Amino acid sequence: MVASFGPVALAVAIATVFGLLPLFLSGIIVPKKPDSVKNATYECGVETIGPTYIQFRTPYYLYALLFVIFDVEAVFLFPWAVAYRQLGLFALAEVAIFIGLLLVGYAYAWRKKAFEWT
Repeated sequence: MVASFGPVALAVAIATVFGLLPLFLSGIIVPKKPDSVKNATYECGVETIGPTYIQFRTPYYLYALLFVIFDVEAVFLFPWAVAYRQLGLFALAEVAIFIGLLLVGYAYAWRKKAFEWT
């Protein structure tokens, strides 16, 4: 029983080392007192023109969030489409409910005018 958990324990140990090793190495390698160039807003070597703080409008984030949500939901349809012939009528009903819920969310976002840039 204990021998069967050996590979799992080894994987956990390796994952822990890979997670903690960069943190340990960064504490050793990073200079303790960086100069003013390293503490500048941009390290690319180009001085900024105008204010460095740019404010994006809220509809941009809302539009991006809606895109990500509906894009991820659409990805859930691909496995169903691949295995459509083996799943039968029950899976068709489940996907119809799923698409119905997506359409309800889409209609809600449309009604709240989340897709407008005004």
